[in-house]
Amino acid sequence: MIALAGVHKSYGSYEVLKGIDAEVARGEVVVICGPSGSGKSTLIRTVNRLEEIGSGSITCDGNNIHQPMPAKELNRLRSRIGFVFQSFNLFPHLSAIDNIAMSPIRVKDIQRDVAYAKATKLLERVGLAEKANAYPAQLSGGQQQRVAIARALAMEPPVMLFDEPTSALDPEMVGEVLSVMKGLAADGMTMMCVTHEMGFARDVADRVWFIDQGQIVESAPPEEFFSRPQTARAQRFLSELRH
Repeated sequence: MIALAGVHKSYGSYEVLKGIDAEVARGEVVVICGPSGSGKSTLIRTVNRLEEIGSGSITCDGNNIHQPMPAKELNRLRSRIGFVFQSFNLFPHLSAIDNIAMSPIRVKDIQRDVAYAKATKLLERVGLAEKANAYPAQLSGGQQQRVAIARALAMEPPVMLFDEPTSALDPEMVGEVLSVMKGLAADGMTMMCVTHEMGFARDVADRVWFIDQGQIVESAPPEEFFSRPQTARAQRFLSELRH
């Protein structure tokens, strides 16, 4: 579903990604972890071209994401790759249901009644049916993030990307967002997740990518990664998490 080949990314003279070669199979859940500044968020943002790459290629569902293309075509491809940010990025002047229905109406020309019916079902799916008419300021952080996930799902993407979706939440709100993500995984959604929630990685991931200094230094099933990390850097990372 997703293939990265020789991906390099630099900010000036600072090389953030140093030749990433990796694949995500259809229906697979990959959790990306590593120390701060290792390139995790940059990597996931290149998959839907929120960040440009310096060299290499990234394909998603058969489409070369970083080839030259008109803005309209790029927007069409991005609409097929759901992205959930650390900050919720909801439109503050729109209700929850309006936030979810807007993109299908404007980007996919879905009829208004159809878009709102789907938005209602998505709110039910993320456990917020009773908050349809609430505005973001009236919602908790966990509720806003669940609306953001529903908004991404409204475009019916075959791939979902999560960039530390719980990092801005109070601890008691983390579980409600992770529960929605676990449901998506159980339904067979292809997912890439940058997260520090190692319990989620243990329970849900098919594979864990450990990134350090712009390179994937380990890629393993979670039971193997957490019990038998192969590199000294991963061993030190996990030891620090435990303490």
